[in-house]
Amino acid sequence: MKLGYQLNMSQTQKLIMTPELRQAINVLQLSTLELNNFIQEQLLENPLLEIIDEGPQTNNEIEENEKFDIEWQEYFHDGSDLGYQSETKEYIPFEQFVSQAPSLQEYLEEQLRYQLNEKDFSLAQFVIGNLDPWGYCSFPLQETAHDLEVSPEKLEEIIRIIQTLEPDGIGARNLSECLIIQLKKQNKLTPLLEELINNYLNDIGQGKLAKVANSLNIPVEELQKNVDILKTLNPKPGTGFGSNSETRFIVPDMLIEKIDKEYIVLINDSYTPRLIVSEIYKEIINNKSADEITKTFIERKLHGAVWLIKSIEQRRITLYRIANALIELQREFLDKGEKYLQPLTLKDVAERVEVHESTVSRAIANKYVQTPRGLYPLKFFFSSGINNKAGKKISSQVIKKVIEDIINKEDPKEPFSDQMLCNLLQERGFKIARRTVSKYREELGILSAAQRKRY
Repeated sequence: MKLGYQLNMSQTQKLIMTPELRQAINVLQLSTLELNNFIQEQLLENPLLEIIDEGPQTNNEIEENEKFDIEWQEYFHDGSDLGYQSETKEYIPFEQFVSQAPSLQEYLEEQLRYQLNEKDFSLAQFVIGNLDPWGYCSFPLQETAHDLEVSPEKLEEIIRIIQTLEPDGIGARNLSECLIIQLKKQNKLTPLLEELINNYLNDIGQGKLAKVANSLNIPVEELQKNVDILKTLNPKPGTGFGSNSETRFIVPDMLIEKIDKEYIVLINDSYTPRLIVSEIYKEIINNKSADEITKTFIERKLHGAVWLIKSIEQRRITLYRIANALIELQREFLDKGEKYLQPLTLKDVAERVEVHESTVSRAIANKYVQTPRGLYPLKFFFSSGINNKAGKKISSQVIKKVIEDIINKEDPKEPFSDQMLCNLLQERGFKIARRTVSKYREELGILSAAQRKRY
């Protein structure tokens, strides 16, 4: 056996994750609002990027644009328009009319501002600022009082004052105290309700009303009435207030509209500014006296600007093609409703669009589509399925809808168990196991039969 060093030449293909490719993947995953924020960041970083003024152009401007021809224009010269152009309208800044919802801290401080002296108000601000997201006062009283150099009695007094504020139940130390505070404010607290809150919340949450009624030696019907009162209370009084990070509304990334008997796709880019490469760079590039460092900088920024514009356009085209594929594959859903949603995988759409499954996965992430049937996340259309007795695949979303309909029509005094739901589904032609029924019910946020039962 001969040992030694040799030089061999071979040819291989490798995918290199360049910064440009990484950026294109990132752009594809962004929702409409995220893309708009990303573009604003790029406008600050890249001086060659400009936003197109979509107002009417003069003849001189049109002639100048026709003369201006550089290599990057070839990327987009396909003559297609995959979205819609909004009419030129006067821009109205809605920030002038829509105020931000106050945070919980702001709401509570405003109620206390003229009730306490400066020292007590500062102490109350500390307590309010340390409430958990649910509105509970969860920090240790003794240790906190020591750190603040006040007596535990003084800190307790401030907490009691905060508990008198709205929303009812705020500043409680635990769930039991939160519910009791609310009942006291509503003048509904009875010895029985207090007993239930202090000793039987877990059993009530598990639907063991018969067991609780036997323990208290009261009719189960009377217990049911008191449980109904408890269900009207808010266990998380701190939620529902504004914050800097809250999501205000959903902007659909695309729209599917029905015109006559056909469905069309509109890419919602009304929030996305149209970008161009600034013409100012031409003067610098063509200026022979410009130094090489400046030219190199401009060329690098030009490459980044072109690639960004190309990435945004490619995202637009990909979303358009995926939406058209969904129209073809989910036509029955669009025509008839959720019960006709078909099982669909990423592979089904990827083959039709002629891209990789990972591209489809990235494209549908965090995206929403407005359809004649309502607003849906794109991931809604991709679901597994089970076979019916005829051997046809049925979407899991359809099964969930059927389960929901059955439970909505059940007798609340005799709710269907998971096994009974399974039997009813099998009678309707669905081949499904009880475990699958339990899984779908939990995904729908529906309680078990014992917890749904009323007396």
